[in-house]
Amino acid sequence: PVKEIIEKGTKKNTIKTEKGTFVYNKKLNMKSTAYTAGPESTGKNPGDSGYGVTASGMKAQKGVVAVDTSVIPFGTKLYIEGYGYAVAGDTGGAIKGNKIDVFLDNYSDAIKYGVRNVDVYVLGEKIS
Repeated sequence: PVKEIIEKGTKKNTIKTEKGTFVYNKKLNMKSTAYTAGPESTGKNPGDSGYGVTASGMKAQKGVVAVDTSVIPFGTKLYIEGYGYAVAGDTGGAIKGNKIDVFLDNYSDAIKYGVRNVDVYVLGEKIS
């Protein structure tokens, strides 16, 4: 027998989400805030052009988060500690670098959410 390394780095990091178990490629610690579709967050009211539509064209709803696309590209699937499964689908004027803005249905919930540091997992393949 000869001692040799056959393959390196075969252990996969996984995380369970409400959408299943995923391999995650990266874990980021980010400052998190919350937004709504309403005028307090977007300056738009129901009936205004673009109301409820994100920068990527997705509907603003639970599970859609605002990111700095130079850090996390649109369409990236994420798991956010204390929030859950999400997709990067929006941007925001104050969302630069390691900041993330999670969507909540109403303004009072967004205020209660406040500002917090969270672990954000960049998800890869779904394994179950």
